[in-house]
Amino acid sequence: MGNGSNGFVLPANAYAELKPGEKYVPVVPAEQKIPEVTFRSVFWGLVFSVIFSAGSTFLTLKIAQGLEAAIPIAIIAVGLSYLYKRKSTILENVIIQSVGAGATSAAAGIVFVLPAMYILKLDEYMSYATIFFVCIAGGLLGMVYLIPFRKHYVADMHGKYPFPEATAVTEVLVAGEEGGKHARVLAYSVLLGGIYDFFSMTLGAWREVFSTKLIPSLAFFTDKLKIVFDLNTGAAVIGMGYIIGIRYCLILSATSLLSFIVLVPLVAHFGANMVGVGGKLISEMPAAAIFSSYIRFLGIGVIAMAAILGVLKSSKVMVKAMKEGIKEIIHGKHSEIDIPRTNKDMKMSVVAGLLVAGLVSIFIFFNWHVFGGVDGATKLSFVALFLTSIIAFLFTTVAIWCIAVSGRNPISGMTIVTLIIASLSCISLGVVGKPGMTAVLLIGTIVCTSLSISGHFITDLKAGYWLGATPRNQQRWKFIGLVVGAFGIAAVVMLLNKVYGFAPDRPTALPAPQANAMAAVMQMVMGDGNVPWLMYGLGAILAILFEMVGIPPLAAGLGMYLPMNLNMSVLVGGILSYFISKSGKTSGIGKKRGEKGILIASGFIAGGAVMGVIGALLMYIQQSTGKIFLPDFGLAGDVVSGNMLSISMAGLLCLFILWDTFRVKE
Repeated sequence: MGNGSNGFVLPANAYAELKPGEKYVPVVPAEQKIPEVTFRSVFWGLVFSVIFSAGSTFLTLKIAQGLEAAIPIAIIAVGLSYLYKRKSTILENVIIQSVGAGATSAAAGIVFVLPAMYILKLDEYMSYATIFFVCIAGGLLGMVYLIPFRKHYVADMHGKYPFPEATAVTEVLVAGEEGGKHARVLAYSVLLGGIYDFFSMTLGAWREVFSTKLIPSLAFFTDKLKIVFDLNTGAAVIGMGYIIGIRYCLILSATSLLSFIVLVPLVAHFGANMVGVGGKLISEMPAAAIFSSYIRFLGIGVIAMAAILGVLKSSKVMVKAMKEGIKEIIHGKHSEIDIPRTNKDMKMSVVAGLLVAGLVSIFIFFNWHVFGGVDGATKLSFVALFLTSIIAFLFTTVAIWCIAVSGRNPISGMTIVTLIIASLSCISLGVVGKPGMTAVLLIGTIVCTSLSISGHFITDLKAGYWLGATPRNQQRWKFIGLVVGAFGIAAVVMLLNKVYGFAPDRPTALPAPQANAMAAVMQMVMGDGNVPWLMYGLGAILAILFEMVGIPPLAAGLGMYLPMNLNMSVLVGGILSYFISKSGKTSGIGKKRGEKGILIASGFIAGGAVMGVIGALLMYIQQSTGKIFLPDFGLAGDVVSGNMLSISMAGLLCLFILWDTFRVKE
């Protein structure tokens, strides 16, 4: 894919399935040793860990918009490499990105659940140490559960999954190393995608989502039949779809259409005169409300059952990984003699020791902090430990798979399932009131953080695999980055609660939408007990049916769970990818066009991520100072112009991709 100035080239078979007997040789081969873990790579990684984790925590809670750190850090790492007399190596940049982005994913796990403690008036159980501990505990579980299965998901399944975010990170780092033509393509794609998304999301030049509900002539379909079609017009989302590819895009979009075009209208039709959520008649609820109040629970049921099916299907892999781990522990150094550098993980004895230490710490935490003074504290702590460790383990494969296929991790849906299971367990044991609610929320927070970390970590390891990094180095320093970043995460949560608060009775309360949703789930289960068991059960049955007909149930569940606008947008990218790769007089031309399309798509993802960070910061400064310095085109709220302009701009974006890739003639 180009000739690098230092000889570092991304192999042609990096993204393709390997033929029998074919091997993948990474950018930096196993036998070649170049600087990787150095003072500069660790220093900058830890600096970015603190900055981006604290920033993501702050912005997610303050303006309900988080930061995507992996790609911006990769871009900054490339830029920093030119500040030194010796340019940083590509593997040093891998370490910077891997260490720096880890704690940011932990921040997502924390802010999704933990503020619900304040919302439900459980302040007495909250402290800096509590937040810090659950962040570390969740992150540790996410890492140690993933490490034994790294080889299977990252190397053995080479070319099976698209890994869209890892692809974008890899392309950024390789282009920064190569320079030349590939760097130019990535540079103008980052610029175009970033400006496009900034004008849409931050400046309101056009609507971010095109929707048929804003077209007056389609009011009959919108109001009566509850049929609405939404399409996210963002460059980053379309770029994600391009890398995902046509097959999974079709599954995501098909099940999304099943939810919005079939199931939502069915619920609206047969339940028209029934009182729905919020006391409104279902006939009066918009399609989006029907989806979020009813149909989305089907998606959660599919994802939960898919997790169980995934564990059963992966049982051989799990047994193999455990056998290899035990063998390594017994034989020690002798088991590593023939293992190449690029396939060396942390020693299984160390991984097992960390797991045991983590589990013991979680038990002590619940026994002392949550159930202290409660009858049967030891028994209850063992139950909490069992639920936390088992649920996190089961859902780890879900997080990995979803990130590998779509670049999106449905942690909120899996956390809701966790909260419901934990709540029912506490109720059955007679633990209600503040100790019970606290235990459930802390279990949910640890699991949510674990899933967020494991989903992000597989991205880092996949990028490292393509580039030739040493997995052991990534794993060791990832955890250090998590610990350092956790200090900032805990400080920001405490500070925001003190200054603004999260409880609805505080006039300055922050939105924290995910945490409010989790608090609502808690009140539903431990209050009136109105759990949508039927929808969960039907979703589980659907997962089994999907499996029987050969449709990956996790992809199907993700399509039913995510908003339609995202699924339709990735379909656009998938169709472009298929059409471009099949174009040209020969298959060789189509392949080269497809490779250039991957570069453009990676640039769009990177540009959207970077401008998302900048836009969020500028919006916060504007809100906090009261000084309006960002121009507002006002078209984002315009029913006609903004909506039609959004679909037009998406069309122009697609035409640009076609035009630029079709310039490849040979």
